[in-house]
Amino acid sequence: MAHWTASDIPSQQGRTAVVTGTGGLGFHDALELARAGARVVIAGRNPQKGAAAVEGIRRNVAKADVRFEPMDLASLESIEAFAARLRASQGSLDLLINNAAVMAPPRRKLTANGFELQLGTNHLGHFALTAHLLPLLRKGSRPRVVSLSSVAARSGALHFDDLQFEQGYKPMLAYGQSKLACLMFALELQRQSDANGWGLQSIAAHPGIARTDLLPNGAGPSSPEAIIRRFLWFLFQPAAQGALPTLFAATSPQAEGGHYYGPDRLGETRGHPVAARIPPQALAQKDAQRLWAESTLLTGARF
Repeated sequence: MAHWTASDIPSQQGRTAVVTGTGGLGFHDALELARAGARVVIAGRNPQKGAAAVEGIRRNVAKADVRFEPMDLASLESIEAFAARLRASQGSLDLLINNAAVMAPPRRKLTANGFELQLGTNHLGHFALTAHLLPLLRKGSRPRVVSLSSVAARSGALHFDDLQFEQGYKPMLAYGQSKLACLMFALELQRQSDANGWGLQSIAAHPGIARTDLLPNGAGPSSPEAIIRRFLWFLFQPAAQGALPTLFAATSPQAEGGHYYGPDRLGETRGHPVAARIPPQALAQKDAQRLWAESTLLTGARF
């Protein structure tokens, strides 16, 4: 695993991948998968950004088999419609990368279904998407689901008494909760797959601290976080580097289901993929089972 890079990705010929998110980490995930020969579907809510991502990949990979499909993770109806189109157009799916995210909007916002935006998009949307795509994944070849967490999960907590932060919204607390939920979902999905014979590898990854538009898009271009991102850019590793733990989890024969991968240097903020430290709260299986049950109840999505 030492100094693993995108050049170590094995051939992905014959494999089909869905990547959520059109820019930043998602773009580099899709680019490298296409370069390795995968058929890639980029799912996102902005058709213009989706078209730009497809064009950018094709500029770099002349014969890339890549397309954009509209899907808004903040809308359960949009997720269900996307999954229905995918089920109608193909017989199987080999890889799902649950990448797209919203980070720290300064005021509490809601999804189309009334969920707090970060929990609704980052966790509940991907929970529902994975459930809807499970029939295709079960027909895939060595199927994997990779879910993106964050270093923010270390300080995250599940607020079961107020999952939607209705009693006092704090942007980074809500973000930490959503990313802890993503990690716990990945670990629980592996346990559920093992128990039910789904044949999945469910793996979690995080990018360290990477130069993406997540902060400016979420907290806003004038927020302290975005200003730090803009003027102290050298503290943030390039998005292509930040994508490596995800790509390792998605493609490497060494990646194991039920494990977590992140960068190897400076407290897992930058570097090359290695096994990441799982925060103790993410290992609480009773909480993970409760989160699964709550997510099923909220989304209506069943595995």
